[in-house]
Amino acid sequence: MRILATNDDGIMAPGLAAMRKALALMGEVTVVAPTTSQSAVSHSISLNQPVLCHRIDLGDHTEGYGVEGSPADCVKLAILELMPERPDLVVSGVNLGANLGVNVLYSGTVAAAVEGAFYGVPAVAVSTGSGEAVDFEGAARIALSVIEQFIQCGAWHGALLNVNVPDLAAGPPAGVRVVRQSMKGWDETWEGRLDPRGRTYYWITGKPEAEDDGADTDVSAFAQGYVTVTPLRFDLTAHDRIEAMRGWDLRL
Repeated sequence: MRILATNDDGIMAPGLAAMRKALALMGEVTVVAPTTSQSAVSHSISLNQPVLCHRIDLGDHTEGYGVEGSPADCVKLAILELMPERPDLVVSGVNLGANLGVNVLYSGTVAAAVEGAFYGVPAVAVSTGSGEAVDFEGAARIALSVIEQFIQCGAWHGALLNVNVPDLAAGPPAGVRVVRQSMKGWDETWEGRLDPRGRTYYWITGKPEAEDDGADTDVSAFAQGYVTVTPLRFDLTAHDRIEAMRGWDLRL
């Protein structure tokens, strides 16, 4: 099996190293990832500047491709140019910090997986909860188990999964749950400050919104200590509104 491994934390991030080593048990792994952190860049791509790419020593006698661009750039470049054959699987992560609820729309980790799915390649985004001592190797082993079952059960053309592993420092996960994406995000505020020249600048701050009682979502299941698995799709059409809006009889 040919596997493309990428992320948004940067090519030397420990989460990617752990995922790469775990995926090597499944097949031949090619690493193509950003040279610097690209967290929260969503699905941006480089249109107005060239994308630089060079080989990087990853240690343990392996090399990867460092790309001075976004996670989506990395996957595009890998599939269309760098890999001699199209990959059978794209895995993005392990990301430091969970990607749950509406945060999947901001996530470069998820965007890289989405880009793979654009090309019809089954893709998985993997993230883990952040803590003082993140167990990336443990998260990668758990993710590998989910990915293997995903393949065995018949990963469909362009399949796309978002997998989140809770912080393992709190103990082993409660289990695995297949759940829908929550619509919760962040209760956000902006903190204004003055720089030494008297100019105002802002830092975005906030905390996650609490999930509704009884909701069966990625946010609620993750909070209960479960590994969450959510099938995603990139068709943003509100299909349930099409017929009703046709009844509006819109005209020029």
